[in-house]
Amino acid sequence: MLGANDQEAKIYNGPSHERTCSVQQLPALRVFFFGDSISFGQGVSPHKVWVNRIGESLSKEFEKTHNIIVQNPSINGNTTRMALERIAFDVQSHRPHILITEFGLNDCNVWESDKGQPRTSPDAFAANLREIIERGRNFGARRVIIGTNHPTTRTRVNLPNVDYTYETGNRRYNAIIREVASASGAELVDIEKAFERNVDDGLDRLHELLQSDELHLSERGHDVYYANYFPIVQAAVTSLVRDETSVVMPEII
Repeated sequence: MLGANDQEAKIYNGPSHERTCSVQQLPALRVFFFGDSISFGQGVSPHKVWVNRIGESLSKEFEKTHNIIVQNPSINGNTTRMALERIAFDVQSHRPHILITEFGLNDCNVWESDKGQPRTSPDAFAANLREIIERGRNFGARRVIIGTNHPTTRTRVNLPNVDYTYETGNRRYNAIIREVASASGAELVDIEKAFERNVDDGLDRLHELLQSDELHLSERGHDVYYANYFPIVQAAVTSLVRDETSVVMPEII
C-alpha cells in the first residue's frame, strides 16, 4: 500500500516490458530569479553563475525533504519595462514561492538615440519595480528579495548627451532600489555596499570583479554575489519549509 507521499508509477521499456516502481513525491518549493544579464551570467560558464550555484546548494541542502525548483528567466539587456512585458508567462504562470529580482543596469543606461533620456526614467523605474513586487506577491510569492547593482568602473566618460557617467547613473538607480525595497517591505540585498566592503577591506580590487567591459561580472564577481545572496535565499527557503502550509503547490492554470 502506498504512503501519503508515494504514488505508483509505471515505466515502459518497450512494447512488451513493463514494471512498477514507487516514486517519492516531495513537497515542491519554487524559487525564481528574474533579472537581466547579471542574473543570466553573461560571459561566464553556466556552472559558475551565482544563480546556478545557489540552485545547486539549495537542492543539496533540502534534497531529502523538498523538491527545490529553481528557475532563472533572466534575459540579457532587459530593462524593467521589458521585464513587465514578459512577467505574465515567465513568472506569474509558475507561481513562485520566492521571487528574487535584479534589474537596473540597463534601465539607467543612456543610448545615443534617446537624446539624453535613460532607457527607463527614474520614476518609471521605481513604478516598474513596485509592480514586479506586487505581481509576484499576487501570484503566490511569500518572500520577495530585491538587490541593488554592483559598482562598475565606467567612471571616466559621460554617457551620450548627459553630463554624468554610467556609474553615476547606476548609483542613482541603486538609491531608487533601496527606497522601493523599504517602502514595499521586500528584502534588500545591497550588493553595491557588499562590493565596496570587499574593496575597502582589501579582499578584492574592483576591476577584478568585472569583465573587460567594466560592467559584467567576472568569475570572482559571481563569487561575491553568491556569498551575499545565498544566506538570504537560504533563510527564505528555510522559513517556508518550516511552515508546510506555505509550500503546498498551488494549482497552476
